[in-house]
Amino acid sequence: MKCVQCQTDNILSDRTRNSGRCKQCNHPFVFEPTAVTDQKLAFTDPFFKNAIADISSQNMLFFTPKQFLYFIDRRLKARDSRSGCLWILTYLLFKFFVVILGSGAALSLFPDTFNDSHLGLAFIIAFAVYNVGWMWSFFKNSKSPEQDIRGRINNAIKLQTLGIIILVTGIPFSLISNSFAGYMTVTLLGISSYWLGISQKNRLHEISEVFIVNAAQSNKWLRDWQRVNGALEKLLPAPRQEALPASIDPEVSTYSFDRAIICDSDEIAQFLIANNIHFENNCAILSISGYPQSIFNTVIEMLRRNADLKVYALHNASPGGVGLVNQLRTNPEWFANQAVTIFDLGISPRQILATRDMFVQQSQTMAQIARQLPEAVRQSLTAEELAWLDAGNFVELESFTPQRLLRVVNYGLAHSGDPQTNDGLILVDNAVGYGGGYVFVSDSFG
Repeated sequence: MKCVQCQTDNILSDRTRNSGRCKQCNHPFVFEPTAVTDQKLAFTDPFFKNAIADISSQNMLFFTPKQFLYFIDRRLKARDSRSGCLWILTYLLFKFFVVILGSGAALSLFPDTFNDSHLGLAFIIAFAVYNVGWMWSFFKNSKSPEQDIRGRINNAIKLQTLGIIILVTGIPFSLISNSFAGYMTVTLLGISSYWLGISQKNRLHEISEVFIVNAAQSNKWLRDWQRVNGALEKLLPAPRQEALPASIDPEVSTYSFDRAIICDSDEIAQFLIANNIHFENNCAILSISGYPQSIFNTVIEMLRRNADLKVYALHNASPGGVGLVNQLRTNPEWFANQAVTIFDLGISPRQILATRDMFVQQSQTMAQIARQLPEAVRQSLTAEELAWLDAGNFVELESFTPQRLLRVVNYGLAHSGDPQTNDGLILVDNAVGYGGGYVFVSDSFG
């Protein structure tokens, strides 16, 4: 493992002999991969350093602790889900030895009555057991919630590839040996493996995903890293609500904003403000819960003075998130009875169903909340979206990297000048169910 301070390579004996420090500069190592019980969570200091550099775009973008949790979880899963073709070589290499040894084991069941038919049967049994083992391994991983969607896709492709290999290598051998039973076995296994691969690829959207890293573990890693290597400048703390209002120059408060982004979480509002989205786009940024509290009332008054105000709803693909537009439309504390144009930037369930390259989670609590959504909200969703939400599925904005999330927001703001001429924004409601005004939704996310 290389030292992140001086780049000196330290093998395990070096690290052990120096009490977990670099033999060259004496800098402590934070992580020791050989001491981790679960090898899925074993990694080195350079791995962790690169993860921090990548999520912050080389220390240019702020990120939340939960964004880092999603990011490190995705990185650790990716190590085990690379497609590659090395498995094909392993499969072919062991196939010969396993089938020969398996045949010998099968023949030992009837040593006194051995004949040619028994030898052929032994080969078929060994061949079938060997291939079923590979098929089961790929099938299990293709539906495992501990695999990310790319990992599940790769395993589904491996199932298809395995089916082709079984057919290509097995059929000629069975024909040469004039074995009808062998031919039928090869055909059945090959077609089954290929069909399972297709089936699993079509069912990817039905499979939710779980973390292999929990929040407590991720936060501990961040604390340990900062204790040894210094504070992470771009790691955001938990949002703080200031009880006392901030003093704003009266001259400034007489102006208004043309645009406002309303988020369904304090963390996302804080994230956008920290990354200067409000300065770059001259817009207000608030959360539905009133963050930042110290200036919330003043900013709301400024927004209501603008008859041409455009509001952008940014939210999770969850029951609470899809209800954000309705809340902005009908809540007197927001824009009830005002002719305000609202853009739904997402994430909407239709975007998840269209893209499917996202970290989809599932919860019975979310399913219960979805079924209790106001009728106006449920009517604004398609049957597919309702089924997706009612099953308890949800996707969080913090599952997206800072770079991707900022790109989505900037794109939505830049292409909303005339929504009716923009293919990316679709009119989904015209004064029906939302209390007046227009609501537009982006048809893609990221």
